[in-house]
Amino acid sequence: MSAAIIDPTTTQAPLIVEHKVVDRRSIKVPIILTVIVAVLALVLLLMPRSGDATFRLASEGDYISIPDVYVNGMLVAWICLVAAASILPLAWYRAAHYKKTWPWAIALFTLFALVSFLGWAGAGAHGFWNTSDLIATAVVTAVPLVFGSLGGVIGERSGVVNIAIEAQLLMAAFTGTVAASMTNNAWVGLFVAMFGGLLISLLLGLLAIKFKVDQIIVGVVLNVLVLGLTTFLWRQLLQSRGGRPPVLPNSVLGIQFGPIGIPGLNRIPIIGPALFNQNIIVYIMFIAVAAVWFALYRTRWGLRTRAVGEHPKAADTVGIKVQRTRWIAILLAGAIVGIGGASYTMMVGRAFGFDQDMTAGWGFIALAAVIFGNWNPVRAAFAGLLFGFTINLRFAMQALGGPQIPEQFLMMLPYVVTILAVAGFIGRSNAPAAVGQAYSVE
Repeated sequence: MSAAIIDPTTTQAPLIVEHKVVDRRSIKVPIILTVIVAVLALVLLLMPRSGDATFRLASEGDYISIPDVYVNGMLVAWICLVAAASILPLAWYRAAHYKKTWPWAIALFTLFALVSFLGWAGAGAHGFWNTSDLIATAVVTAVPLVFGSLGGVIGERSGVVNIAIEAQLLMAAFTGTVAASMTNNAWVGLFVAMFGGLLISLLLGLLAIKFKVDQIIVGVVLNVLVLGLTTFLWRQLLQSRGGRPPVLPNSVLGIQFGPIGIPGLNRIPIIGPALFNQNIIVYIMFIAVAAVWFALYRTRWGLRTRAVGEHPKAADTVGIKVQRTRWIAILLAGAIVGIGGASYTMMVGRAFGFDQDMTAGWGFIALAAVIFGNWNPVRAAFAGLLFGFTINLRFAMQALGGPQIPEQFLMMLPYVVTILAVAGFIGRSNAPAAVGQAYSVE
């Protein structure tokens, strides 16, 4: 499209100004949804199963007694798959008209696809799908991911890329386990784990903020450094060698945080046992999500932190101390991530002691949750819960006794979901403008 601008005071030819229409059409979401439908359809066609799938909707002691639901697994799988496929035309239509797919449509598609998979997997299985257990274990599994994503949001909102979430989780798990087992006190282990995460943040701040080393490189180096350091210390101090006992105790069995039921709320069907009969770290997680959101968006500190992450020079001109603000943010982020690291061993039902590389790349999944959540603490927390559910699905499938899916494919599932979520569902991400940029006071 072009327009002619004519100046009446000159005899020159009119100036032709080109106005280009920017095509911002994105078909990532409909493509991902179509691929999911196609994969599920292939699974149902090539690997059909017979028998009923059992869904348990209530637990013993709930206010309402709900009997188990027995349904034809394959019939439910096909019905839900057709329901999910019915959303595809809407997604393609909106993409063709330069519009995003409505979030509720994506959520509905996810629900239908999930029930379709659960119906297929549960058909003829020896066990049953316990909805309360699915939610409860997903929440417990997601604890380090949620705390890691909160730390990532705080750090990157201040302009510091926190690739070292993996290192913070791993160091916190190690220091927390050692402290708790030596003092026989879970609270001591929790606070020392926070210090372990804060220690890695201190190194990150020294290299990235003070010495202005590339933040991506710093994060990668810290991840490798902590992995090597904790593995060495684990072998030298915590692992038995040649029949000799370990130098330091490596067991927190009996001193972990157990479940604490909230009277009244813990008897609500489905969500009661899952959300209100948890251990103290889970409750801290719920409070932390709300507190971080409030601090970032409703306080002067949060406003200054976001200003530093968006335009540090402008913030400096109005009297905000950029370096100090970033230091506070990154140290606070490390302490918060440290709580997530403590959850690996401090919660009943998790590991009884430290093991080498026990974080297994979850710090990078937490970083993906930050991006998926568009640098918003609440959205990042929900992304962490989603990824936690996919991780837990592997163990739920093994307990179900359903189809014999190779364990390697189940181990791949959370990482595949992470890639699909980040690549297909986030749309245009709005990262802080100055994230990753070092700042010097002139």
